[in-house]
Amino acid sequence: MKKTIEKAITKGELVTKLKELGVKDKMVLETHIALSSFGYVIGGAQAVVNALIETIGYEGTLVMPLQDANNCDPTIWETPAIDHELHQIVRDNTPAFDKKESDGVDMGVIVENFRRRDGAIVSNNPSLAYVARGKYAKLICDRHPLHFSLGEDSPISRLYDLDAYVLLIGVPFSKCTCLHLAEYRSGYRPIVIQGAAVEIKGKRIWKKYLDIDLNSTIFNEIGLAMENQVDMKRLLINDAQLRLFSVKEAIDFAVDYLKQK
Repeated sequence: MKKTIEKAITKGELVTKLKELGVKDKMVLETHIALSSFGYVIGGAQAVVNALIETIGYEGTLVMPLQDANNCDPTIWETPAIDHELHQIVRDNTPAFDKKESDGVDMGVIVENFRRRDGAIVSNNPSLAYVARGKYAKLICDRHPLHFSLGEDSPISRLYDLDAYVLLIGVPFSKCTCLHLAEYRSGYRPIVIQGAAVEIKGKRIWKKYLDIDLNSTIFNEIGLAMENQVDMKRLLINDAQLRLFSVKEAIDFAVDYLKQK
C-alpha cells in the first residue's frame, strides 16, 4: 500500500520559518541541506532555493559546497574503497574538472538546482569547489587554490572575513564544510600529497598537490560541544532540524577544540 502525503511545506512557509530562525536580508549564508528531511516540499529543490534567495534578498549571498569526491586520489577513497589495481586507471581516465559538466558527488539536488541558476559562480577547484550567487559571489569563488584547498586562500576563509553564517538543515555537523578551516589553523592534521584531474593549457593532466589530511568525522563531536558555547539558533520544520550559527564563531571554537586535542 502506497503511503499518502499528509503534510506539505510551501515556499512561503519556508521563508517564514527561515526568518523566524534568524536568516536575514543581506546575509552571507553557507547552506548544507538534506531535502528529504523536510518531508514533502511543494516544488522540491527549486522551492527551497527560491526561499533561501528570497530571504537573504538581492544584496545577500548564498553559498554551497560542490564537492567531487571522485576527482581525488583513489588511495583515499573509503565509501567505497577501490582496489589498488585500479588506482592508476582512475588517475589516467578521470575527466578534468569542468565548472559546468563535473558532478557534485553526494551533494544533493538542492546544490545541483542552485548551480544552474543565472548568476551562480563556481570556484575552480577539482575536488572541493564552491558555488555562490549574490553580492559577494565573485569575491568568494574568484580564487580557489589547488594546494591547501580549504585553507587561508579558500572560499571558507572569505566567508570567515565576511562574517558569514552557516545554515544546517537535516544534516549532521560532519557536513559543515567551513569547519575544515579549523583543521588548517589548528595544525591538527598532517600534510599529505593529493591528486586530481585538471585541465592546463587545454590539456587534461593528473596534477599532484599538497594539502592536509582532511577528515570531517570529528566535526560531530565538535558540533555537540559547540552547541552550548556559541550563539546557535535552532528550529524544527516537521522532522528537519535547522541550525544557524556564525562561521567565525564556529571556526574559532573548533580551532581551540582541536588544539586541545
